[in-house]
Formats: sequence, C-alpha cells, structure tokens
Amino acid sequence: MINDILTIVRKEWKEMFLRRGSYRTGMFNLFIILGLVGILLPLQTGVEWLTNPLLLIVWSWLPVFLALSMVTDAFAGERERHTLETLLASRLSDRAILFGKICAAVVYAWGMAVVGMLTAAVTINIAHPGAGLRFYPLPFFASAVVISFLAALLFSSLGVLVSLRAETARQAYQRLSVVMIVLWLLPTLGLQFLPESIKASLNSGLQGINLDAVVLGVIAVMLVANVILILAAMAKFQRARLILD
Repeated sequence: MINDILTIVRKEWKEMFLRRGSYRTGMFNLFIILGLVGILLPLQTGVEWLTNPLLLIVWSWLPVFLALSMVTDAFAGERERHTLETLLASRLSDRAILFGKICAAVVYAWGMAVVGMLTAAVTINIAHPGAGLRFYPLPFFASAVVISFLAALLFSSLGVLVSLRAETARQAYQRLSVVMIVLWLLPTLGLQFLPESIKASLNSGLQGINLDAVVLGVIAVMLVANVILILAAMAKFQRARLILD
C-alpha cells in the first residue's frame, strides 16, 4: 500500500507543477513564496521574527495556503479533466488513492513551511551579524514545526472532503478560501499591520500566560479535528458513488 500511496503522491506533484504551463513556472512560484516568508517578512520584523510567539500563526497559515490549490484539485479537478474514472478504475485501493492525495498536499505544504522557517533564520543571521548564531528557541521551533504539520493535515483533509463533492475545482477553491481567509489570513495579515504599541501589549500579555499550555491545547484540538476529518473522508470516499457521479 505504501508504494501505491507514493505513486499517487508523485502523480499529484507532477500535475501541480505542470498545471500552469511548465515546471519552471511552478518552481518560480515556490521561490516567490519563500522570498516572502523567508526573506521579506523576516527583514521587516527583525530578530523578533525568531522569538515572537504570535508568529506561530504565520507558520500555521503558510501550509494552509500552499495546500489549498492542491487539495481543491484532488477530486474535483480530476472530475473536470475526465481523468477521475480512469483513476478509480485502476488497481489502486480506495485508501491508497485517498491517503495519497492527502499526503501529497501535506508533505508539499509542510515541507515548504519548514524550509521557510530555516530560510528566515538564515536571513536574520545575514541581516543582523555580530551577535553570534541566532536561531529559534527550541520549544518555539518544535511548536512551529508541529503546528504547521497539523495545519497542513487539517486543511488537506478538509479540502479532500470538499473536493469529493464539489462539481468543479473552482467551486471547491471558493469554499475553502472562505475558511482560510476567516481562520488564517485575516489574523496573519492583521498581526503584520498592527501598531507597534498594540503588538507590544500583546507580547506582554503573552508573557503573563502559560504559553506552553496554550500551545499544547491548540495542538490537542488540532489532533482531534484531524482525526475526525480523516475518518469523515474515509467514510465519504466511496468509489462506486464517485464513478456514478
């Protein structure tokens, strides 16, 4: 089954990079994203980028944004291109197809988030030399890695559920975009444009609470939500019904 899942993952990545015309275009888009979260935003924020707990929202938003277009195309796009029937008629099991599509989005989105974190650390060290090697505090970095993974898994599972029933990839994209904007994009952009006085107040407030407990609570909630969404996707993925649709 692992090999079958990897087959789907490779297929999804190939289609994603070539969907807009060429492999070069796909890579160019990735460099733009890395340039934003790995260079531009860290340069604007400064060394606080490595320690500000509010920036955990950024590292949960990035994989959500990256997974969006891939998961909306997962089944709705196949249906539009009339390739869904061929995929469902293959020897691949239902679980291999479903988990392969989820894994493709998760590994891509989460991997890019981790690369973005490391790129940002390099940017900060280049922009602010002379004080030794700077890096995220280990608990902060571990939390960012775990939360970004769970966010990617959460949105990928939700996206597959939406894509299973959407008539077109555009319809699925629009539905998921609303969720992304409300839960991730608005808070992330809001943090960037808040006055410095308000940012300082928020940071002071965070200093007075048990941040570790809050992060663990968020991780626990995301874990439960992921389990529910994956189980729902497994229940909704019915090959016979999809073929008839």
